[in-house]
Amino acid sequence: MLQPYRDLAAVPKVPSLLVWASIGRLHMTGTPLAMSFLIAGWTGSYAIAGVIGAALLTGNGVAGPVRGRAADRRGPVGLLLITGVSYGVGLMLLALVPLWLPGSAWPLMAVAAFVVGLFNPPVVPVSRAVWPRMLSGAALQSVYTVDATLTELMFVVGPLLAAALVAAVNPEVSLVISGALALLGAAAFARALSRAGQTKPVGTSDQAKSRKVGLFGVPGVVASLALSFFLVAALLMVDMTIVAWARNVDIPILAGVLGAVWAIGSGIGGLIAGGLTGRPRLTRRVMLNLVGVAALVPVLPPVFDPASPWLIGLVLLLGGAAIAPAAAASNAILGELAPSERRTEAYGWLSSASTAGFAIALPTSGLLLDHGGPAFAAAGAVVFVALGAVLAMRIPAPAPVAEPVAS
Repeated sequence: MLQPYRDLAAVPKVPSLLVWASIGRLHMTGTPLAMSFLIAGWTGSYAIAGVIGAALLTGNGVAGPVRGRAADRRGPVGLLLITGVSYGVGLMLLALVPLWLPGSAWPLMAVAAFVVGLFNPPVVPVSRAVWPRMLSGAALQSVYTVDATLTELMFVVGPLLAAALVAAVNPEVSLVISGALALLGAAAFARALSRAGQTKPVGTSDQAKSRKVGLFGVPGVVASLALSFFLVAALLMVDMTIVAWARNVDIPILAGVLGAVWAIGSGIGGLIAGGLTGRPRLTRRVMLNLVGVAALVPVLPPVFDPASPWLIGLVLLLGGAAIAPAAAASNAILGELAPSERRTEAYGWLSSASTAGFAIALPTSGLLLDHGGPAFAAAGAVVFVALGAVLAMRIPAPAPVAEPVAS
């Protein structure tokens, strides 16, 4: 069971790339919280905070494919440095806007947030696109699983760090630190890529030139992107459900505790799945994710009222074990389906699909929570995962492709 991890660790520079790729995305998980506190304190409105936060995410989603294609054509290092500086400094300047302008100027802040979002450094798509150039077989599947597991860890560490800075200092400092992390993380990841020899763009193969098939014309690519949309939307809806239930029982700390339990379950599942050999079965992993989400419905109000935090925690721990394996299989199959010379662009579209999932999940979960309660919101997440399971069944198994493996 440990052999894939040994194969992964045996390839030079892969462990350091994993670490710096994770640090390079840490800012993404803490920025929304820091910005929400900042804007709500500036304008007195959480709704406006949501609008400005959505503007930042929209900018990121719109530019994701463009940044990915630029990395494929010109190489990732220069792009990471330019976007890292632009985005990092941009966040720092956004943190200062409430000190310069009155709250009534929030529309300008929204426009500025959208522009800053356009420059979000493409650490995630670049890191996912580089693994097939360095690894193959079981080690490649393991690195995608470890990557997904570390992402879950970042979703625990990032918000905790941002919240701690808000509480200990103020929201302005928290957002400035997010900008600094974005800048330094992108620069450090770019340096790690240079040391690993992964600086050049991928040349277009003769086969790709002859067939001239667009990215969306490759069988399974659109279905794979839609699958990620549904999985991300479902995960956010579950997260919103946990937060709402904790607020309803007037114990807000439970939201953080239960979220951590959920992430721990995902981490355990990811470590186990990463040690398995053989090609992962995408449909089975998504179905297990569906079972885990569905198990939440009967333990939440109004189905089960008053709900037990211990029971909810147990369901989250067990159900969370399916998150990282499903995400890893979904990410891996997209990389295998996409042509090598457009792989980073494909992962850029994946970021856009994930952003769209966030955008849909927020109002949908809010509507279900307002009109039904936590169990109804969890049921909505079940519907999203079920749609993802149907798509997973329609994604063809990619043909084996010979990729150069680093010595």
